[in-house]
Amino acid sequence: MATIESYETSGGKRYQVRYRTPEHKQTKKRGFRTKRDAEQFAASVEVQKYRGEYVSHQAGQATVGELGPGWLVRQSAHLKPSSLLALEIGWRVHVEPRWRDVRVSDISRTTIQDWVAALGADRSATTVKRAFGVLLSILDEAVDDRRIIANPAKGVKTKRKVMRGRVYLNHKQVDRLAREAGDASGVVLVLAYTGIRWGEMIALRVRDVDTTRRRLSIERNAVEVGTEIHVGTPKNHERRSVPYIQMLDPLFEKACASKPPETLLFPGPDGELRRRTRTDGSSGGWFAGAVRRAGIPRVTPHDLRHTAASLAISSGANAKAVQRMLGHKSAAMTLDVYADLFEDDLDAVAAAMNDAALRALS
Repeated sequence: MATIESYETSGGKRYQVRYRTPEHKQTKKRGFRTKRDAEQFAASVEVQKYRGEYVSHQAGQATVGELGPGWLVRQSAHLKPSSLLALEIGWRVHVEPRWRDVRVSDISRTTIQDWVAALGADRSATTVKRAFGVLLSILDEAVDDRRIIANPAKGVKTKRKVMRGRVYLNHKQVDRLAREAGDASGVVLVLAYTGIRWGEMIALRVRDVDTTRRRLSIERNAVEVGTEIHVGTPKNHERRSVPYIQMLDPLFEKACASKPPETLLFPGPDGELRRRTRTDGSSGGWFAGAVRRAGIPRVTPHDLRHTAASLAISSGANAKAVQRMLGHKSAAMTLDVYADLFEDDLDAVAAAMNDAALRALS
């Protein structure tokens, strides 16, 4: 149990509370002006210990600036380089300047909400969510480490991200785009008819192609971070097998002919991993130039992934098949992302139920 003692100061009598932490370490808190205040504090400590909610006063004095760097290092153990870079930028540009000197025990939900609102005034929803996510995660660790009882960032609302409308190309538009892409026509066709990601495409090797079964083995993903390209596992760390259409047989047969298994299928001009292309229409962007010359809606290489989903669904593929092709975590995610492409299925369901009803009642 806690004990209360008085002591003299230049400002008069004060009280201190001696008590033991849940780890049975003796500590004290001084400065109470009245014995009643000291007794209330002592009682609250015992209640917190009983409920498992005890947080030491000293632990809560740590600032966000002291905790952030360590948190960032811990993220590097399980995040891919591109994801880690995004968090590092969010920390360095937005979180650290605002919260560096603030003690975690002094942070309130209101101050976080005000910060998020101010940030959203001139930053995109993606930027706001990323910066907020960094602070949220740091405070989650503070809760786990018993520095604060609860995370004040929980329940804070961030700027809603407005999704731009997707562009789906048809077969003729894909053909025109591929023709205008010149030497990179194969890149366009593979992206548009398999739905693999750009990083998965540039990392493909001869050994990843099964021309007998018409399958691509997606085992690697290459991500450009700054001036470096990092090769790792696919998104979600899940390898998968992706089919390609018979029309692409000549493309893959030529790409694989008489080449060692580790040779890249679609290397850049220097023979190494192909780098990203500009998509904003500026000079030097072969993809943007091909889009312009083809006279098709403005798309990016990633948009061809959406085109692949659209072409597959319009050909009769179900959600589970499209999910496996694209490497989504679940068919539910595929349905959420491409719900608009399955709208015609509702008409088919209604027609099938109507036919069944008529047969049953006739």
